[in-house]
Amino acid sequence: MRTSPSSSVQAARQSLADRLREIREDFGHSAKSLAAAAGWHPTKVSKLEHIVTSPSVADIQIWCEVCDAGDQAEDLIAAARTVESAYVEWRRMERTGMRRVQEAAIPLYQRTELFRIYEPALVPGLFQTAEYARALMKMIINFSRIPDDLDEAVAARMSRQKVIREGGHRFAVVLEEQVLRSAFGDARIMAGQLGHLLSVMSMPNVSLGIIPSVALRTTMWPVNGFWIFDSDRLTTEIPSAQVTVTQPRELDVDIRTFDELRKMAVYGERARSLVITVLESGGPEPENSEK
Repeated sequence: MRTSPSSSVQAARQSLADRLREIREDFGHSAKSLAAAAGWHPTKVSKLEHIVTSPSVADIQIWCEVCDAGDQAEDLIAAARTVESAYVEWRRMERTGMRRVQEAAIPLYQRTELFRIYEPALVPGLFQTAEYARALMKMIINFSRIPDDLDEAVAARMSRQKVIREGGHRFAVVLEEQVLRSAFGDARIMAGQLGHLLSVMSMPNVSLGIIPSVALRTTMWPVNGFWIFDSDRLTTEIPSAQVTVTQPRELDVDIRTFDELRKMAVYGERARSLVITVLESGGPEPENSEK
């Protein structure tokens, strides 16, 4: 079964710690003798090897120096930076509001040729209407207790959508039917959003499939929503953080996961009929709109 995003990051941290321990052991240092040679507290080496604390760039440089492994320092520092950037807490990203988070993704979006997107409950940000985005972001701002820059954040999210129309990007998107039935905002907002999805589905660079709620899951269990950028990077979200995966072995599993999800989806007129059915029924019952 696919591991959770947070456990993947933990595994990367452990892998780095294991490499440091191997360097120490190959040189013949004990934990105490390495600490003494580095001028550290006697317990620091143990804490680093058991991932109680994370190594700084200076820690890695000193570790490699006292173990006569200076040629490995650059690679280890790169690994440490990858681990650090793989798990980014929302409170760090959103400390000045949500606009910054939206704008930070623009360079990645601009250089990505193929987007693979799976969402089980939300319309992907690239395909949201401004009103849907506003209703969703307002909930996030209130829940996370971050600075309220709602107008600027919505404008930034809408600006990111330029990649759909510019630059020759391609989008392979799989949504669960629940996305159509999860209301953010009132009935008018949801009708507008579902109508916009119908328009997006007709774009030549967008392949949008919907997994019906009655689909038999014989090959794939429920997973978190995720985005794959080309074949180089995956991002997913948990309540407290955004997690990034870049290791080729893990990305191979994620791409195969996406391919299995695509097989369960319906496309074209069958997908459109699912959207139209929800629209004609009056749309989903809004649970989050203000009364």
